[in-house]
Amino acid sequence: MSKTVVAFDFGASSGRAIKAEYENGHIRYQEIHRFDNIPIYENGKMCHNFKMICGEIDKALQKAGKTDSLAFDTWGVDYGLLDKNGNLIKSPVHYRDSRTKHAPEKVFEKITPAELYAETGNQIMPINTLFQLTCEEEKNAEKLLFMPDLFAYYLCRKAVCEKTIASTSQMLNLKTGKWSNTVCEKCGIDASVFAPICSSASVIGEKDGVKIIAAAGHDTQCAIAAMPCDKHSEPAFLSCGTWSLIGCELDEPVLTEKSRLDELSNELGANGKINYLKNISGLWLIQETRRALKRAGFDYSYNDLEMLARKETPFACFIDPDDEAFASEGDLPERIREYCRKTNQQIPETTGAVIRCIYESLAMKYRYAMEQISENTGKTFNVLHLLGGGTKDSFLCSMTADSLGFDVVAGPTEATALGNIILQLIALGEIDSIKTAREIIRKTEKVKTYKPVHHTEWQAGYEKYIKTVFNS
Repeated sequence: MSKTVVAFDFGASSGRAIKAEYENGHIRYQEIHRFDNIPIYENGKMCHNFKMICGEIDKALQKAGKTDSLAFDTWGVDYGLLDKNGNLIKSPVHYRDSRTKHAPEKVFEKITPAELYAETGNQIMPINTLFQLTCEEEKNAEKLLFMPDLFAYYLCRKAVCEKTIASTSQMLNLKTGKWSNTVCEKCGIDASVFAPICSSASVIGEKDGVKIIAAAGHDTQCAIAAMPCDKHSEPAFLSCGTWSLIGCELDEPVLTEKSRLDELSNELGANGKINYLKNISGLWLIQETRRALKRAGFDYSYNDLEMLARKETPFACFIDPDDEAFASEGDLPERIREYCRKTNQQIPETTGAVIRCIYESLAMKYRYAMEQISENTGKTFNVLHLLGGGTKDSFLCSMTADSLGFDVVAGPTEATALGNIILQLIALGEIDSIKTAREIIRKTEKVKTYKPVHHTEWQAGYEKYIKTVFNS
């Protein structure tokens, strides 16, 4: 008997709904709705347009027709606040809002970075929920819901906190799977505001006969659930979209001081594993550069930008993709040029040079992160599974293989949606495990392998990158 599910996959820049049918071990799916997720400004803060997104959810459900279940996955860390009547108090604040710029320093007056990391295992980033809450002006909220759980609540009025999205907060103790009393007490956070934690692939409610499922709320964990790895490899993963999240699966978190200083993160996977990873600013850099160019009157397609970059000299200049200068909206090309001036590098004067600088710097940062992960885990990797929208970018895929020096398996492109889909099917009892689901995906989805062709040249470029970005 077939099952029909709808996966809502919401990113920080766009959202879409994917309808899937599962029958006899085969998944057929298609995108049925898409919209731009454009922030709004409310009371001087960058916010998510929750009302607009809910309207898009309703449109998608009308298009979907009869379906057995649905689930949401989104970006991490952001949340909405409910009043005593269960209504949203205000629009959820966007993680790119500037309110948290100096929040970590204030938190460190109450709990040291080492103690915070030992408790939660999260890479310490100003955008994390903990730091957002220390800046929160609303003090009378009855309930906090992370974004995927908030959208589910919109449909079925059941308040839960799915575990993978909870693990992005900097407040969850990974060893106990519960909120950290130490962090909450020292930072003055009332843990009763959090909804009950539920497992991935849980049925949480119903709307007009459709089961509402908590799949894996964090889109990264959905993508990793769909990783088409096999038992013969030591795989690493790269979930590549607006953000790049690169890492591996472990049985236990790594909570050492070296791991903290290397800015590595431990997050819960839908299969109970620890996803040990680094958050790297990803295709946001290309996206925002394109927007800046468009504002200046140059309407390039992404393919146009890639073609311009291919014509430029390799390894002319580099940036650290995670430098705070590149974290917010604005004139990224000029900020990149200013970074290069400050670091005494060749200035990327042309658009192609700017784009090539971004591409090469991302590929170099991926290698840098993988070396740190190897050092902290003792693992040696022989393949990288590149998942998500970045699989469409052959230039970045080939650069990543050359930088790492081993194969990059790109695909599936719809890894995040597929992860959402398979977790719904597990919740419905149609698939018995993520392991089985990965076998189905490996047999049915198209992937492309990129082999390192120019690793020797990239080795010299990498030495220049390290010296320029980290030792200048």
